[in-house]
Parts: sequence; structure tokens; C-alpha cells
Amino acid sequence: MNIYRNPKWIEAFEYPYKKFENIPQEVFDDINIGLNKLNSKNPLVSIIISAWNEEVDILKTVGSLSKLNTKIPLEIIVVNNNSTDKTQETLNKLRLKNYFQPIQGWGPGRQMGMENAQGKYILLGDSDCIYPDCWVNYMVEGLQTKGIVSVYGRYSFISEKGFSRWQLSILEICKDLIAEVRHIKRPFLNSYGMSMGFIREYGLKEGFYMNKTHGEDGRMCYDLMKYGKVKQIRSNRNRVWTGVRTLKKSGSFSEVLRARIVKEVKRFSIYFNTRMKYHPPKN
Repeated sequence: MNIYRNPKWIEAFEYPYKKFENIPQEVFDDINIGLNKLNSKNPLVSIIISAWNEEVDILKTVGSLSKLNTKIPLEIIVVNNNSTDKTQETLNKLRLKNYFQPIQGWGPGRQMGMENAQGKYILLGDSDCIYPDCWVNYMVEGLQTKGIVSVYGRYSFISEKGFSRWQLSILEICKDLIAEVRHIKRPFLNSYGMSMGFIREYGLKEGFYMNKTHGEDGRMCYDLMKYGKVKQIRSNRNRVWTGVRTLKKSGSFSEVLRARIVKEVKRFSIYFNTRMKYHPPKN
């Protein structure tokens, strides 16, 4: 992983468009060529993405997934989570399964996707991330390991003005080290919906939270631990790439780093306890 610049391959998916009307038809045509090659009538894997007001950013996700280099039969399902923009218009131009979920929240969106999925394995993706072409291969290899019920991968941030790649690399090194500590007793704290997988049979038994609950991905992982172990996919090649818009909410890079350090120091001791303090009802 280069600590000075973003990987070259993600540039193809950083579309410059600001709204649906700006997206040329040839962009949809190129993505659909890849989707046609991947779509299977008998998928082993179902990739589920819940999208809310992502009429342009969803192209990053689906565009990168359309270039997957895999022989694994799969399907891609995008759930429109009650969007108020033209997300649905974008989805209608893409050759994938899509559904509309009027109940707001990542949990309801992912639950609808899972209930309509055909694959033995579920992979969760976010609607504004860029995926490497090996992503499905690494995640499924982990899920097919004996005794494993859920997997999660690592992620990196796409640099931009004010958040350079070397600065973000420092943040990611710290993040990955903390993830190793968490994984010992509380791997569910590392399970984010941008790169997470599990066995559908058990996911259906537990279900997602049917409300707008933060951390529903980790809670699903926690519930799945009664059926088997959780595996971390550590490969840097398998990293998912996402923007820094969530980081910006905390201010500048120095403010972000300071806030993260303070937060981790305060809760460091809980990483050695498997018990969750808060487990709300699912509906």
C-alpha cells in the first residue's frame, strides 16, 4: 500500500458527475457490460448494498464491482432506502436487482436485500465505496473456512485536499492496530457494512435491526458469533476504498486524529470483554 498517493486503479471509478442528469449513457453501458458477465441465475454469493440519496456515488460502488475478477457465481442487489433524490433512476439504468425499502435505516435496507437474496453467502457493501477486483474472492475464501460464520475486511481512505495520503496512512496504521486488539475478544466491533460477509442461513435467523440503529452491522456479527467464529481478512489487496466525508465532520486531520486517540484510550479496556452493554430490540 503506497503511503504517498491513492492507488492508480481507483481513478477509473471517481466519476466527476454531480447529478443523475450529468451521467452519460456510455458510463451505464460500460458498467452493464461487466454486470452482464457477472450476473448468475444460480449465485453462490449475493452482494447487498443499501443506498440512500446516492444517485451519483452509487456508480463508484457498482462500477468497481462490475470489474470483479472472479469465477464465483454472484448477484448484486441494491436496495433504495427511501431516497428522495434520483437514486432510483440511476438503479433503473443498471442491470442488477434493485428493491425499494420505505423504512429508513441501513438495517431495514440490508434486511430486505438479504430476504430477496439467493446466495449461500451474503457480502455487504456501502453505496459510496470502491472495491478491488479481488474482493469477492478473498471474502468468500474466508467464509468457506471451516468454523467461520462471518468475515470482515480492512478499508482505506481516498486522499484529498486537507487529508493527504501519508496522513491518512498514519490513521489507518493506528486503526489496523486497534482492530487487532479488538479482534481478540470483540471482533464484531471491526465488522463494518462496507466490507463484511456472513452465511445467509444464519443471518436470516438473526435478522437486522428494523430501525435506524447505528452499528447494526456489528450487532449482526455479534449475533452470528453463536454459530461460529469471525475471521478478519487482512490482505492489503482486499482493502475497500472510501472517501473522507465522515472524517470531515470532526474537522481537520489533526482534530480527527486527536479525537480518535482520545476515544480509543477511553474505551481500550472494554476490548478485552466479550459482553455488549447495549442490545436494543430489533423492531
